Amino acid sequence: MMKHSPYALGATLYMPATRDDIVQVALRNKIPHLRSMVICLEDAVADHEVEQALANLITITRQLATHRRDHEQPIIFIRPRDLDMAAHIVAHYDLTGIDGFVFPKFTLATLPEWEAITASTHLMWMPTLETQEVFDGQAMQQLANALHASPMRDRIIALRIGGNDLMSILGIRRSRHATIYEGPLNYVMKMLTCTFGAKGFALTSPVFELIDNVELLEQELQLDLIHGLVGKTAIHPSQIACIHEAWMVDPSEYEDAIRIINSTQAVYQHGGAMCEPATHRQWAKNILERRQLFGLRTPEAANAKEFVHL
Repeated sequence: MMKHSPYALGATLYMPATRDDIVQVALRNKIPHLRSMVICLEDAVADHEVEQALANLITITRQLATHRRDHEQPIIFIRPRDLDMAAHIVAHYDLTGIDGFVFPKFTLATLPEWEAITASTHLMWMPTLETQEVFDGQAMQQLANALHASPMRDRIIALRIGGNDLMSILGIRRSRHATIYEGPLNYVMKMLTCTFGAKGFALTSPVFELIDNVELLEQELQLDLIHGLVGKTAIHPSQIACIHEAWMVDPSEYEDAIRIINSTQAVYQHGGAMCEPATHRQWAKNILERRQLFGLRTPEAANAKEFVHL
């Protein structure tokens, strides 16, 4: 059984495996409100740094295996560079203190290999959709069907939408003046949400690479919520509070959710809108889960964003 809610991911901070402060961050000594993090050996590590990163990972995993006892600590993933590296890590590293793997460049063709590599472990899955196949709706439907039928289905906490890699395939880069939904990935975001969401899988939103544009980040987060995404990749600690604040619940939404969960009526009107518990119940459950994890949005909470420098 999966022990974490997808909403528990919150802002997922990526850190290169070459850093020497990863254990301090993982044990919440450095970023107190961090909910999830990824120790990255792929894009964040240059080719000439791989050996150093793998050596550093030995120390990191040993220390986390020894000191990780608090369930309130962030959910910790490792992103290996490829399948061979993943198999090497599983065979030779102590992963007691690690919660899961992020699968880079995940496709239907690599699914059996990931199943084989992780079958004997406790590791959760966070596959990344970031290859050319992602633009093919039929291919994504086949992948969703295969994941739904996989014996590892319950390991999948969420699937990541790899925005930067997908834009790279198109030869473009994120605009400094528009959200990701205002470019060609708008189609991809909607298609993936419908294709995988209909099979019961959660998806997380691509990284927002503009560290200094909080207003645009807030606009994109609102669109993430509209599309039902459960979290967002963070590339800098200063983004964490903003992302978590977006996933807080409006008091009016919380009131609606409580009414829907407890209602014995088939249809009723509340707050100028039709409420139909049979069709709105899953939404209400999601709202209650978000409220439990992130709390209710208040004016005080909206003004209490903490910016941490790493």
